[in-house]
This record gives sequence, structure tokens and C-alpha cells, in this order.
Amino acid sequence: MTNPILGKWTQAASQPYPGLFFEFKEDGSFEAVYEAMAIRSAGTWSTNDDEIDMDQTEHTFGLVGKFVGRFEVDGDLLKMNLVAAGEKNRPENLTGAVIYQKLEEEED
Repeated sequence: MTNPILGKWTQAASQPYPGLFFEFKEDGSFEAVYEAMAIRSAGTWSTNDDEIDMDQTEHTFGLVGKFVGRFEVDGDLLKMNLVAAGEKNRPENLTGAVIYQKLEEEED
């Protein structure tokens, strides 16, 4: 079964960083770009049920580290609630989650 989080997701206008996108790839890597502030980051990710772990190993401003959280995919919407690992416990639910819209796959 294909992981539903795979693909490219962007924050909508009503979210804290509209236009920020995450792209979750099949090889377990991710890329994130927020063009409004010229920020790029990357790292690895894994999921288990509704839990997500991310290890950000690259960031324009040096904000690297592990993040843990919960996620839910509902159609073309991704809800993700992340915190810095070690600083806070994994969220118990999606209260306060950021909402991302799935972007269509680009044709080659």
C-alpha cells in the first residue's frame, strides 16, 4: 500500500506560512521550500500509523534537528502537528495542526 503522505503539499492562504511546501518522496527523504523568505530545508521522514518523525538535516538558517508529530490525510488535505523532539512530547492529537493542500503532479 502506498503511503498517503507521498507527494507535494502546500500551506493554504489561511495558514501561518502560505506557500510553504513539503514534498515527501518514496525514498524517505523530504524537501521543503518557502520562497517568500528564500528558505529551503531537507531531510528524512518516516511514518507509523498516524505518527510522523522527521529529521531535518539541512536548513537555510541552520534549523536542523528531529521533529515528531501526528498527521492525517483526508483526500487532498494533509493535517500535520509537529514539535521539536526532546523539547516537547509528541502531540496526542491534531489540535493546532497546520493544513496543507495536495499539489497536482507535474508532467515531464
